[in-house]
Amino acid sequence: MSNSMKGVIAGFIATLVVSAVILLKVQFHIVPDELSIMSLLGRIAGGSVSAWADHFIIGTLIWGMLFGGFDAVVPALPYWLKGAVFSVLAWLFMMIVFMPFVGVGFFGVKLGALAAVVTLVQHLIYGVSLGVVYGLLSAWAPAKGPERSRQT
Repeated sequence: MSNSMKGVIAGFIATLVVSAVILLKVQFHIVPDELSIMSLLGRIAGGSVSAWADHFIIGTLIWGMLFGGFDAVVPALPYWLKGAVFSVLAWLFMMIVFMPFVGVGFFGVKLGALAAVVTLVQHLIYGVSLGVVYGLLSAWAPAKGPERSRQT
């Protein structure tokens, strides 16, 4: 199985995991609603349903495939740790590009310090899940090496 395919599958499962965490956070009012990534995505996506669709596309296809490439270039680390490192990079991208784009400033400064902390925790949950699932897929279906022709 290719790294990209493992990344997409692991990305989908990790997105399911972090989505469950997001829903629990909202259900139990753990943090204020304005810190919800879904409400921020909804600002540019045009609503809640579009925000969830974008969330799954980004988590599954974009970050999942990028993790497949990341795995190939990062030195040997436990997969869960690779996922954690990768998710911190994704979080930094979100803080520096996405947050200003949706109008809440670098690192979500207009939402308060809790915005950066909450999103970092969510990204770490995603990243560790991504790494663990990717590692399991790598053990279950390792990448095939190039075929060598036999010379007899």
